[in-house]
Amino acid sequence: MFNKTKSPAPQPRSDTGSAIPPLPDLPTPGAPAAAAPAARGGPSPVSQRGLSTLSSDLQFDGNISGAGDLQIDGAIKGDVRVGRLIVGETGAVEGGVSADYVEVRGRIVGNVSGKQVKLIATAYVDGDITAEQLSIDIGAYFQGRVLQGRREAPAAAPKPSTAAGSSAPPHGDDRPQVIDMKPGA
Repeated sequence: MFNKTKSPAPQPRSDTGSAIPPLPDLPTPGAPAAAAPAARGGPSPVSQRGLSTLSSDLQFDGNISGAGDLQIDGAIKGDVRVGRLIVGETGAVEGGVSADYVEVRGRIVGNVSGKQVKLIATAYVDGDITAEQLSIDIGAYFQGRVLQGRREAPAAAPKPSTAAGSSAPPHGDDRPQVIDMKPGA
């Protein structure tokens, strides 16, 4: 019913001296370097969004805020509030950190708040973490409290349905859970 013709075995190319062709995401020898991103289908998603970087030889005193992405390889003394934050292995922040996504490979001394927070094995965090999702790799240092749950708007008036003198929270209370990670507490 179907006829399949046999194709000859691929012959090694004499110009490269190797029978193994290069991987599709690596530039071929002698090809211009600018052609590599086009061959992969364009620039990566991070470069499309414009990742800003504070390099390892820079120190910054003051607060940083914005909706963009930031990678910190240097040192910041002040609060950081961005859309997505990566603190590199040489990065250090002394102040509060708030972002939708926080990845810590370096050092933070201050509170961390985000939807998703990841502490990589080289991380050092001394402060409270408020997150919907928290991941702590083996080897990461963390001292503080974890508040798990959604970040809330400013506190509203207490609900009148709570009975006075009741020590148990009402059924359906969606306040974050507090987990104390400080030694001796």
